[in-house]
Amino acid sequence: MSNPVTIIMIEDDEGHARLIERNIRRSGVNNEIVPFTNGTDALNYLFGKDGTGLGHKGNALLILLDLNLPDTTGIDILKRVKENKYLKATPVVVLTTTDDSQEIKRCYELGCNVYITKPVNYESFANAIRQLGLFFSVIQVPPAAT
Repeated sequence: MSNPVTIIMIEDDEGHARLIERNIRRSGVNNEIVPFTNGTDALNYLFGKDGTGLGHKGNALLILLDLNLPDTTGIDILKRVKENKYLKATPVVVLTTTDDSQEIKRCYELGCNVYITKPVNYESFANAIRQLGLFFSVIQVPPAAT
């Protein structure tokens, strides 16, 4: 039996973070959500004290990643995760306000699995997150490399 998937949410906007978590829960997803409001703390969690990512070996993670963070870019986080031998299979869902086609292309080239532009309208945003939660409930997530 595999470990349950832990959702790593990297989102600096507190209102967006609450909205994301609430609507993921409304879609029936009860997985642990580990929130981070900046990239530095998220990277420290993902890569651990030794910086290797080995601490998550065998764990199933899914990363929700905002690109616009106060201390580092989501692009840098995405790149580091996908270059890491232990974390590279971790699904990364970019969830951001940026809808620039070049940025979208770059994220996919770096290995993001899904790119979602946050709708400006509250109800549209809430609905998009509920649908994302339904998606989470059916996808298979591999454990970090062993």
